[in-house]
Amino acid sequence: MQQATLLIVSRKYAGSQRQALTQASLKSLAAAGIALSAAQGAWAADTTTAAADTSAEPQRAAKTLDAVNVRGLRDTSASNKYTQALQNTPQTVQVIGRELIKEQGATTLSEALRNSAGVGTFYAGENGNTSTGDTISMRGFDTSNSIFLDGIRDVGSISRDIFNIEQIEVVKGPAGTDTGRAAPTGSINMITKQARLRNAIYGTVSAGTDNQKRITTDWSQKIGATSALRLNAMWQDSDVPGRDHVNNSRWAIAPSLAFGLGTPTRLYLNLFHMKQDNVPDGYVPTIGLPGWTPQPGLEALVGHPVNPENFYGTSSDHDKVTAQMATLRFEHDLNEHVTITNTTRWSRTEQDYMLTAFMSTGGTVANPMAGNIKWTNPADLSTYTLNRSHPTFKEQRNGLLANQLNLGADFATGTVQHALSAGLEWTRESQDFRAQGAANGSSWTPANLYSPDWNATGLVWNYTGAENHGTTTTTSLYVFDTLTFSEKFLITGGVRADRYKTEFKSSTVCSATRAPLCGSNPAGTVYDNPLVTLSDTLINYKLGAVYKPIEDLSLYANYAISYQPPGGANFSLSTANNSLDNPSMDPQKARTVELGAKWRTFGGRLGLDLALFRTNVTNEINTQVLDANGNPTQTGEKEVKGVELSLFGNLTEAWTVSAGYTHQKAVVKEGAFVTADGTPNLTYTPGDSFTAWTSYKLPFGLTIGGGARHMGGLHRGTDGAVGTPSYTESYTVYDAVAAMKLTDSLDLRLNAYNLGNKKYVASINKSGYRYTPGAARSVLLSLDFKF
Repeated sequence: MQQATLLIVSRKYAGSQRQALTQASLKSLAAAGIALSAAQGAWAADTTTAAADTSAEPQRAAKTLDAVNVRGLRDTSASNKYTQALQNTPQTVQVIGRELIKEQGATTLSEALRNSAGVGTFYAGENGNTSTGDTISMRGFDTSNSIFLDGIRDVGSISRDIFNIEQIEVVKGPAGTDTGRAAPTGSINMITKQARLRNAIYGTVSAGTDNQKRITTDWSQKIGATSALRLNAMWQDSDVPGRDHVNNSRWAIAPSLAFGLGTPTRLYLNLFHMKQDNVPDGYVPTIGLPGWTPQPGLEALVGHPVNPENFYGTSSDHDKVTAQMATLRFEHDLNEHVTITNTTRWSRTEQDYMLTAFMSTGGTVANPMAGNIKWTNPADLSTYTLNRSHPTFKEQRNGLLANQLNLGADFATGTVQHALSAGLEWTRESQDFRAQGAANGSSWTPANLYSPDWNATGLVWNYTGAENHGTTTTTSLYVFDTLTFSEKFLITGGVRADRYKTEFKSSTVCSATRAPLCGSNPAGTVYDNPLVTLSDTLINYKLGAVYKPIEDLSLYANYAISYQPPGGANFSLSTANNSLDNPSMDPQKARTVELGAKWRTFGGRLGLDLALFRTNVTNEINTQVLDANGNPTQTGEKEVKGVELSLFGNLTEAWTVSAGYTHQKAVVKEGAFVTADGTPNLTYTPGDSFTAWTSYKLPFGLTIGGGARHMGGLHRGTDGAVGTPSYTESYTVYDAVAAMKLTDSLDLRLNAYNLGNKKYVASINKSGYRYTPGAARSVLLSLDFKF
């Protein structure tokens, strides 16, 4: 956490950052030396200086008090569904602040999430469907569909830039009560920058190895006594360290306009537009990696892994994205204890994607040349070629229209204090997909296995006629309340009801394998499948208790459940008897129990959190127990349990730290095993992971820092692949930073990544034929400016 001088303000709320602190919390802050003058009820304090680019600007009527030099913690959530400071919230919620993001030079959501132990992108997709965008895993399960922006689901399988993000909140454990249908083990909520009453210009110009180039600007301008404009913009054109040809090129603009700042009625209008034109990564063959054994015909490749810099795609590979969004938020204080907030959002993301992938298979004993790898001289490695046989096409459009109405109220019933948050939400999400494929059996020219050339020819693709159209419409009611019985005891609970309806329409192209669909029609005829619908009501809830034996220590227990209905992760419904997306299936159900402690020490500058958790996910497909018709049943169960430890804040005025450790055991309790090595473990889930970052500011303006990231080995998924690695090895990577204050307006910063140039597997695909190499050693020089 970067150091900051707090400007304490007296206010009931801070825009969406409502934090109704208990009487015990107020005493704790007073003991930490923070001068506080607040109206009876809730208050929140920003954790950065009024002069810093990373500050969270007060959005409500505020009286400025005397500034005091206090090193603060990122200990508040921006969600109005968390009615307490995080110290008194009975759940694991990690806040990754803008200060830490900037110091590390992180530019994407995936890079920022390196600060959360055990969270990351570990799965590279199946053979014919390579993963795209932010494929995030958390506590054993895919969390890609549980990414939110200001509490509203952010749809689309794209990579997210964080130039317009104030902080990132990682919520671990079932999040269904907060967000509705969600991944079984958590969600990610990004908080956007808002207009504020300030005249300032901030920005960063960066350049580095591997042709890295990036510019960001953040301009704030008062346009009246209570109105303001804020404009964030970004441009980037960067290759990926250690990878040939892979490139990330994008630009974006995000204006924010606010009226009524500092008054009881406030209005915010936020717009967003982004364009991406990337060269995606089709990854690298796993040949020669630990755990790889040769199929017939590949014996000469033993001990000869390919260069991880190699690019096996083509110059035609592309990932073109257009993302647009408009958000209107209205806030009104009925009085000092009651606030109404209404947020309306429209968004659309369009993606045109083509990536060339492969299956690095060998042949058979009878025909060693039958695989995708061939040669002209088995003793000469330069004669081996690889068929680029699996192009992935995606033309997809995701749309969203949402409205959220929230009522926040603080009141008392007798001696019990209440911090209430209740609301009504309506959301319509859609996904449209048009299929493309190779025309007339065309294919790319093969790549040389050890020296591939991306100037391939031969493949011709077109639209096949197959399409998918899915929509989910949801109406939700929720209530959260924190009951403060005394300075030492609080109970927090929430319940949410979601009435949803999913409709899925698809068309299929007739082929020899789909002859029953064709009837008398020739192959290639487009067949419209029947409309599949599903509607139901889900009830999610959570209940937690907090006991504070002393002011700075919170002990808590929490129980929560959440549901993921059929089609909830991908808008697609299926008639397959072995698919959780079949409308006849029950929703996937997650139950979590968490016990923990949160301690604030060093005068409130440093936080230490400990959590013990267990999540059981039921209603999973079990192919080992069949019903009377011979179909799989929903008697399967998976379990993730473990411990998390985190340390964050300031050890001294000049010394900051952010660290976390996670140990987890994720297994199949009932049902067929899912790993290639035959163990009961869940796939793509590190058993142990560790992340740490620290920095120290020297008296003459030089800041030095660095950190380490350790990720345990992964178990790959199972299928019919032969000879491919069934696991990945653990790895540890070290990064560093040095920043020098040149003038009051200019700072020079040098980031170095993967100092030891460690070669490691960042993710692996289901069959183990290809993997994502970890980013190679690189440096990035940045000039931060403010006026």
